[in-house]
Amino acid sequence: MYPELEKELAAFERRTPKSAESYKRNLKRIPLGVASNYRAYDPYPIFVKEGSGSHFRDLDGNDYIDHNLCFGALMAGHCHPAVMKAVQPRLSAGTMFGMPHDMEWQLAEEIAQRFPVEMVRFGNSGTEATMHACRLARAATGRDKILKFEGGYHGLHDTALVSVKPHAPEFGDADDPVSVPGGLGVPTASIANVPVATFNDLDTVERRFKENPGQIAAIILEPIMMNVGVCMPQPGFLKGLREICDKNSSLLIFDEVKTGAKLGWGGASEYFGVRPDMICLAKSIGGGFPLAAFGTHKSVMDLISQHKVFHGGTYNTNPVSMAAGLATFREVLTRDNYSHVDKLSTKLVDGYRKTVSKTGLQAYVASAGANGALMLYPNEIRNYRDWLTVDIDLWRHYWFGMVNRGVMPQPYWWDEQWTISVQHTEADIDKHLSAFADVAPALAKAQQERSAALVVG
Repeated sequence: MYPELEKELAAFERRTPKSAESYKRNLKRIPLGVASNYRAYDPYPIFVKEGSGSHFRDLDGNDYIDHNLCFGALMAGHCHPAVMKAVQPRLSAGTMFGMPHDMEWQLAEEIAQRFPVEMVRFGNSGTEATMHACRLARAATGRDKILKFEGGYHGLHDTALVSVKPHAPEFGDADDPVSVPGGLGVPTASIANVPVATFNDLDTVERRFKENPGQIAAIILEPIMMNVGVCMPQPGFLKGLREICDKNSSLLIFDEVKTGAKLGWGGASEYFGVRPDMICLAKSIGGGFPLAAFGTHKSVMDLISQHKVFHGGTYNTNPVSMAAGLATFREVLTRDNYSHVDKLSTKLVDGYRKTVSKTGLQAYVASAGANGALMLYPNEIRNYRDWLTVDIDLWRHYWFGMVNRGVMPQPYWWDEQWTISVQHTEADIDKHLSAFADVAPALAKAQQERSAALVVG
């Protein structure tokens, strides 16, 4: 462990004793002391008290500029006024009915105006959206297999929990990756139905289709792989996937749980100019409330209309969440707000790049829309195998150093990325950059010392 990391960890523990106390109490009743495995990290996670706008405060009263934003689910920021105004009347008008209401049609229209889909169904989480999309794709094609990419994350159902974070030797060669379960409890039959390819490598995709002729129902992917920081599709990759699907009568599913709201007004299909057959949305479309959707052509959705594919959910189109969703689409995810976020993103990325260059840190900054990340690599990563080489201690030094200076630069874990909300300000970005300028020289020094030690060794 780097000496400077040890200092930052000690400072973190001095700043957050109430979080440590709460964590110790939670461990008695809650596995890992948290409600989701992704929230657990050493020595313990920060326990939050409240949030507003672009900031949150922990139990010890420490204030943070928030670029975690609930793993990218809060591009609206905390308690956006338009969302709060829409939600509050619903709390006294009825929070659940399990019956149709007019907001369903209204939100479906909003989605269909932005994304290349004709019909929409709703749910509550990204896991639900991708799970139902995969089932619908299988029904539409009469095939069982869904191709995904190694390192890609699409939720917590069995089809998705394949080769999420596999390791050697189980994962095979990069040009012929092996499907690996994401943990115990995933049936062997599920693994067999999820062939895996390498992101940004069309040859591995073609190989899987040749090995499974007439068996692959769909390809599912995040257009930008965001389970490895920010991994951009290389020129021609998404278009190549579109052509492969067309050639093989398979469907192309864009998992836009993260990119749908945060990349731009029309999501990845507008950003990259490639039309998928199905789109999955969640996270930031709800403005802080649980809301998800999946959409596709009418010909595919008719399988639900004809009672050939079942889709249901007690909490689907919960009126509180739907009111939040409508306010988010109409008053938060506007073209003006996207311009505001783009301006802040440019400022943040330019500032990071100047500091990286000045300090000699071996790193680069990747960004797209509201998303970005400091990537601690000498060259751009193109797939999961490239990402595996990250210096984890150096990343932890960066994260704890930033947090100790009042900036949560991204969710904890080196596979995440920052989010810029519509409520962030230029002053927030200035403070973020100041914190990074303070931390970066020590990062560069630690990196150089480790490189020298490896050469001597």
